[in-house]
Amino acid sequence: MDGVLGRARGLATHPWLPLAVAWFLLIALGTRHDPMVALLAVLGFGGAFVSSLVGIGGGIVIIPLLLFAPPLLGLPELGIKTVSGIAVAQVASAAVAGALGHLHHGQVDRTLLVLLGASMTATSLVAALVSAAIPADVVTAVFATMALAGAALLLWLRAPATAETLRPLGGRDRVVAVSGGGLIGILVGIVGSGNFFLVPLMLYVLRVPMRIAAGTSLSIIAFAGLAGLAGKALTGQVDWLLALGLVVAALPGGRLGSSISRRVRVDRLAVLLGSLVGLVAIRLWIDLLT
Repeated sequence: MDGVLGRARGLATHPWLPLAVAWFLLIALGTRHDPMVALLAVLGFGGAFVSSLVGIGGGIVIIPLLLFAPPLLGLPELGIKTVSGIAVAQVASAAVAGALGHLHHGQVDRTLLVLLGASMTATSLVAALVSAAIPADVVTAVFATMALAGAALLLWLRAPATAETLRPLGGRDRVVAVSGGGLIGILVGIVGSGNFFLVPLMLYVLRVPMRIAAGTSLSIIAFAGLAGLAGKALTGQVDWLLALGLVVAALPGGRLGSSISRRVRVDRLAVLLGSLVGLVAIRLWIDLLT
């Protein structure tokens, strides 16, 4: 019996399972001949590939693509609330797929998962429910500010040297974890992104080893992303067809980027991506202020 359960667990956490499911759904979607869904599939694959290659949260890449690419190609413009609704679906699904692999290798710290995950999940759900009443310009301003911060992280921050094992968290660390997770959860709930702040919090403030930060952050984002998705779905902010088109292509894109990132240096790509994200943020602020 234990052997059967072990094989079943191994199959459920196999890294290629999300790819097989994603491609099956993508083929099914392709029969609808919807140009917007087809475009989102391309953007989802490319955005997830680049974000996984560089090692940042997918929202900071995919949201600008969703805002600017459709009108440039003659398709209807997607509003920021529609974009945030489908982006959080992509964030949640990608995090679930990635977390399964790290869980399989035992790279998830349960204490951090409880401290950061509980606060981030709770605030993400509440913020997503409230976001239906927030004006679109405010949501855009929040994302533009986040994008500037994300660009700064890409341009200037590099992973610090940390210990191989996680040191015990003191009382101050626990307060920082809960409060920091709560703030990031608010961003995820409103904009559908913000998880790219989680790893810097764990590395630079809590001094978590990189291998533990990577696996634990994905598990936390999976819970918070699903909570944000639930909140936006309950308030009618998710276009499920568009979300499905984005998600099924983003899963294999993220897996491919993660695989290639182990073999290439991505420092220069991170600088280029940071510059582009910064320009997008400036463009959004110009649009808001004019």
